[in-house]
Amino acid sequence: MLSEKQAEEAIVSSFDETVQPEHDDDGGDPHHQSEFSLKSIFWHGGSVYDAWFSCASNQVAQVLLTLPYSFSQMGMLSGIILQLFYGFMGSWTAYLISVLYVEYRTRKEKENVSFKNHVIQWFEVLDGLLGPTWKAVGLAFNCTFLLFGSVIQLIACASNIYYINDKFDKRTWTYIFGACCATTVFIPSFHNYRIWSFLGLGMTTYTAWYLTAAALVHGQDPGVVHSGPKKLDLYFTGATNILYTFGGHAVTVEIMHAMWKPQKFKYIYLLATLYVFTLTLPSAAAMYWAFGDELLTHSNAFSLLPRTGWRDAAVILMLIHQFITFGFACTPLYFVWEKVVGMHDTKSVLKRALVRLPVVVPIWFLAIVFPFFGPINSAVGALLVSFTVYIIPATAHMLTYRSASARLNAAEKPPVFLRSWTAMYIVNAFVVVWVFVVGFGLGGWASVTNFVRQVDTFGLFAKCYQCPPPVAAKHH
Repeated sequence: MLSEKQAEEAIVSSFDETVQPEHDDDGGDPHHQSEFSLKSIFWHGGSVYDAWFSCASNQVAQVLLTLPYSFSQMGMLSGIILQLFYGFMGSWTAYLISVLYVEYRTRKEKENVSFKNHVIQWFEVLDGLLGPTWKAVGLAFNCTFLLFGSVIQLIACASNIYYINDKFDKRTWTYIFGACCATTVFIPSFHNYRIWSFLGLGMTTYTAWYLTAAALVHGQDPGVVHSGPKKLDLYFTGATNILYTFGGHAVTVEIMHAMWKPQKFKYIYLLATLYVFTLTLPSAAAMYWAFGDELLTHSNAFSLLPRTGWRDAAVILMLIHQFITFGFACTPLYFVWEKVVGMHDTKSVLKRALVRLPVVVPIWFLAIVFPFFGPINSAVGALLVSFTVYIIPATAHMLTYRSASARLNAAEKPPVFLRSWTAMYIVNAFVVVWVFVVGFGLGGWASVTNFVRQVDTFGLFAKCYQCPPPVAAKHH
């Protein structure tokens, strides 16, 4: 019998032999290519660093602009504590997803299953480990979350561009950016987001520190009031937006599969989260300090800052980043649709792009129906993120390793900071109970209440959500 160390080395060796960039015509790992190629630098990513940039870039996008809104609903102290709490909880469940992926991959490779030209997805991991019922549940929640995640990015594009060009209303901008975001159908897989992930993180870093600096330079508004938390429903609406913020790992499996050595992913999401804290905490705290309760009616932080070249630059950079994040959220949906119509194995980028286009249509439509930038984040967080990236991974991990033989033969043992399976079960059980009661239960009640309030106030298909009223013409 192999020792634990030898077994791990065997798994790593097996991965190294079989992991190749899917739909890649260049023949695999760029490290093995003899010639230096710009294409390999900008287009073929699969390293640990690529995965870190993908996680950090994907984790915080438009939500950066809504976190000050959440702070106004919850208050400064709760906002900071819950960011840290959900950040570490999200890192834990991302770790669980990575462990389950390695377990699934290891079992399948022992059966000589090849994954060449096939992208493993979360619902397939659940199917292989727990059966078809779990596959159906995982597929339903994951696809619905990613669908609305894409909708949110499209809404954010329209909301942001309006602050530098209000010649068109937000609905018209949604039409325009829907067409722009549809071009993501030409990006084959997560391998090909290498340069975009790097640029995207730079863009959110600039925006976060712009918000921080602009708020501090602006100073506190005269008579500023910090009354949060004021209402229970607003408090839990803000909390579920933070739950949503650190629940961006619905694409974890696809990012892992794009790595040349997926078994190295385990702590990447945690390291990405630590960096994201440096963006989300200072910017949200500074904005709330400066504007206080005024943020309750301004879910987009840009709306309260004076127009300057610095703000316009931040808006433009966020627009580009939202395009990238739209692609991140949509790509797993593209994969699912390709598998449904039997086109996932084709190497033609053009054919795959044409097949993918129908996926964009419902996203476009829903962004026009529900243009509620801010409140929709909380609703998606409570109803979808709570299950997709918290409850389901924790429960799946407990069920996968419920038997003594499964624990004995596990591809990944408990981490060094827990050591025992019992401790892992306790942590997982806590995640399930907490998120179900606080995230889905109280958060669902609060966020749906707030969402319905937006529908009652602005109506479906709102032409220009939270736009300032037109200035009345002066009569002489």
